[in-house]
Amino acid sequence: MKVAVFGLGYVGSVTAACLAANGHDVWGVDVDTAKVGPITEGHSPVVEPGLDELVAEGVTAGRLHATTDPRLALERADVSLICVGTPSTQAGSTDLTYIRRAVRDIAEAAQVVNPPVSGFHSIVVRSTVPPGTVDEVVEQVLAEVPPPEGLSFGTAMTPEFLREGSGLADFYDPPFVVVGTRNPTVGTALADLFGFLGVDVQIVDVRTAEALKYACNAFHATKVSFANEMGRIFRHYGVDSREVMRIFVQDTSLNISPYYLKPGFAFGGSCLPKDLRSVLHLARVNNTDLPLLAGTLATNERAVSDVVDRVVAGPGREIALLGLSFKHATDDLRESPNVELAERLLGKGYNLRIYDAIVNPSRLVGANLRHVRSKLPHLQRVLTDDPAAALEGADLAIVSATDSAAVNALLSSPPARTIDLSGRLGDAVEALPGYEGVGW
Repeated sequence: MKVAVFGLGYVGSVTAACLAANGHDVWGVDVDTAKVGPITEGHSPVVEPGLDELVAEGVTAGRLHATTDPRLALERADVSLICVGTPSTQAGSTDLTYIRRAVRDIAEAAQVVNPPVSGFHSIVVRSTVPPGTVDEVVEQVLAEVPPPEGLSFGTAMTPEFLREGSGLADFYDPPFVVVGTRNPTVGTALADLFGFLGVDVQIVDVRTAEALKYACNAFHATKVSFANEMGRIFRHYGVDSREVMRIFVQDTSLNISPYYLKPGFAFGGSCLPKDLRSVLHLARVNNTDLPLLAGTLATNERAVSDVVDRVVAGPGREIALLGLSFKHATDDLRESPNVELAERLLGKGYNLRIYDAIVNPSRLVGANLRHVRSKLPHLQRVLTDDPAAALEGADLAIVSATDSAAVNALLSSPPARTIDLSGRLGDAVEALPGYEGVGW
């Protein structure tokens, strides 16, 4: 393919050189001659191990070019990759000035150059941008400068996952190749463009692709901060936190794994809240701030109050709560967020009927019994083991239970509104009128 890469900073230079090295005819475009000049001379404009050699090879082979003129790059080009900067504004928002400028440069250049043989050009954002950028910014510019007769545009988002210092290795061995687009022609073009990587191209919604990079970087930042907070507290106890974390990461079932990394409701149970409070207490007695972990408790509480706020904002007073224990297939009610939710809704005057397949008040003992008595002293009166009975006459169902009885009852007698706390109820439930996911 002929590929135009707009922006010859770190991401653009690595992307351009690697694509050229694998047979594509690549034209880098930048307004800054200090970036264009080095590539033209066979050198990398940025410092990255191995990139100087790769750029030199591409230029010598005649497959890598650089220019300040978008028209040269767009002549017969199949794809434009936008790799321009998206810096923060003073308020913390993303400055999309360079994205708009690049899209407009592409659209205006397309008016005066020969189109690709296919008559189709893919405009692909590779820079990190907020969800909605392709839909609301890129498409708006293209509506202002539509393609000339004989040419069609398609748009997409394909995030990059390159780390400075290991950019070439990361390009050739990506964790995934994701294309966010509604246009199958664009999806096919990008699958061909990146086909040499040997990684399946995942076609997703545009906003999913845009959000993915933010999720990745936010998690990376969280991991750094978490490890640092562990170091700050454990050093007071003569603990080498490097050794703790060396062993910590060996657990790939829970610690470093997909487990827990699914949007849903709050955490609870007999361990997580208690132990998190204990770590925070250790921090206080040692005059040590752990804002990340303190924020974890705060955001967990926010998960409960958010559902309460959504219930209050809607109509109806009759509520079916399907699922009470903190985890499926257990009767443990200790610090269950569902118990907390029930207590708050009852306190606001809502009528609750609660279904749980396992919880039986007569069999609760010890701390489990004491906790539920303190929160829901009249549990026996509102609890049922029949989900249909809980749903009868309900205006709203709040569902964390995923057992077949609960799901079938919900499908048979759906209320006007359903709030799904688990995200695992299935497509049929999610297709019900009035369905809402707690975080989707």
